[in-house]
Amino acid sequence: MKWHQLTRGEKAFRIINTCLLSLVTVAMLYPFWYVVVCSFSSLSHIQNSTFILWPDGIHLESYRQVFRNDMVPTAYKNTIFITLVGTAISMLLTILGSFCLSRRKLPGHTAMTAFVVFTMLFNGGLIPTYLLVRQLKMLNTLWSVIIPTAINTYNMIIMRNFFSSIPAELEEAATIDGASQFQYLLRILLPLSGASLATITLFYAVDYWNAYFYSLIYITKRQMLPMQAILRQVLMTTEIETLMYDAAVQTLPSEMLKDAMIVVTALPIICLYPFIQRFFVKGVMVGSLKG
Repeated sequence: MKWHQLTRGEKAFRIINTCLLSLVTVAMLYPFWYVVVCSFSSLSHIQNSTFILWPDGIHLESYRQVFRNDMVPTAYKNTIFITLVGTAISMLLTILGSFCLSRRKLPGHTAMTAFVVFTMLFNGGLIPTYLLVRQLKMLNTLWSVIIPTAINTYNMIIMRNFFSSIPAELEEAATIDGASQFQYLLRILLPLSGASLATITLFYAVDYWNAYFYSLIYITKRQMLPMQAILRQVLMTTEIETLMYDAAVQTLPSEMLKDAMIVVTALPIICLYPFIQRFFVKGVMVGSLKG
């Protein structure tokens, strides 16, 4: 409805609603923007300013000092490995599992579905999981972060519902043409599931990129820790010197170095959102409402 067609009450509501949502948006975005600005600002600009909205240029000293230690690039490589390999394994298992659950004529379909849903409500707990990981010889390896969380039941249910929403006539036509179940999955289901696949892939990628809890439990070697675990240690212990070869080389305040680490850790996954965001509504809503 156009603006001139609205009543006074509707116009007042839209104005107030827009102002309130704008304030909420600013309150949510400014803390992260402040971190980014501080990481690129000079020391004098931060010390002499009470309210910082823009950096006084592009200063990369804090980033140089963060990457001066080999531990940060190594942790970055670990995070990239966990994200790429973990997402690939999770998507493979999720697609195969959801395809099986979507086959209503499969023997034991109801029992398997109930078993999968049961895992959403109950799990074995942390101690049994740790004992299992230890028995599998995965302690102090990156696989300990990937394998225990390889399948997210919620994501598999969404994908299963999307597969179930595909008209059965397509499968019948493929079967008549001589396609096997595997060919039907690869040539028909997956090309039609682009939105859901992109959405679930991003869900897994974000989970693996931000994962730090299991790495703190299963990994004790610092050279095997991902970036998020190191960032957590720095923020929790407030000992930024642990990132430096020598505390004497630290020429910037610890808060500036923390800001740089936060940006380095969060920026890659944030840059990924604009390319996949358009799939969110279609991918999640179709998979969660149809069954």
